[in-house]
Amino acid sequence: MKKIPKNENRNHNQLIQHYKTEKELATKLRNASKNERKLLYPRLYDELFTRVPHHPRLTRKFDYKLRRNQVLQQVNFLSKFCSPKNTFLELGAGDCALSFELCKYFKKVYAIDVSQNITASTQKPSNFELLISNGSSVDIQPETVDIAYSNQLMEHLHPDDAFDQLTAIYNVLVKGGIYICLTPHRFMGPSDISAYFDDVATGFHLKEYTNKELYCLFRRVGFCRIQSFFRIKCVSLTIPICPAIMTESLLNTLPHSLRRHISKRFLFRQLLSIELMATK
Repeated sequence: MKKIPKNENRNHNQLIQHYKTEKELATKLRNASKNERKLLYPRLYDELFTRVPHHPRLTRKFDYKLRRNQVLQQVNFLSKFCSPKNTFLELGAGDCALSFELCKYFKKVYAIDVSQNITASTQKPSNFELLISNGSSVDIQPETVDIAYSNQLMEHLHPDDAFDQLTAIYNVLVKGGIYICLTPHRFMGPSDISAYFDDVATGFHLKEYTNKELYCLFRRVGFCRIQSFFRIKCVSLTIPICPAIMTESLLNTLPHSLRRHISKRFLFRQLLSIELMATK
């Protein structure tokens, strides 16, 4: 087991238990057929949260200050897209805290997740709707969403399901609508629980991507323009994706450990971080 960082609140035994449980369940998902996965996504995630009650996605719900700061950071990032005339879709909504907050700024907000347990809430805004997905489904009327957004979702999809979900997202977007996708970069990973144990993701991060891989996948679906976000402190700028792809090509020639070390340096991390905006 690798060194536990200072910001990790769980002990050695809890991390091992989480790792073994998630790897066991993720292996079932990796090896399942397409039809089997439609049933397994919600079932296995609910099982994970039941068997690992100290999972960060559960415990952070009770750290109000931390969760509030995380939500406000995302609201600030998305603020330029907020409009009372627009419809917003969050994929992988988790506890729906972000979606609830964005109900103040959008006409309609949809939230999609595979787990009923993590999304459970008694109070929902009137312009909010929660949908439970089979892993790739987006059950919304075509061409009704202006802004689709996911933060740490793509890596949880089986690679064979990624194209189906992106196609579903593309179909629900209006002409000129955008999909904003944030996901861990493979060069900096693994970024799931296996980061403490393995050199590649073996938990529920079924595939961690590069900018080039997602660019090709988005273009295959039909998105006409793909840009990157480059963040400087609290400011986010949209830039061409080409510099990130060129940097990946250079770093890909290096040994894994050296590539990971360089990728985490500030300038490289800012350039490579997968924060994409795809326009229909």
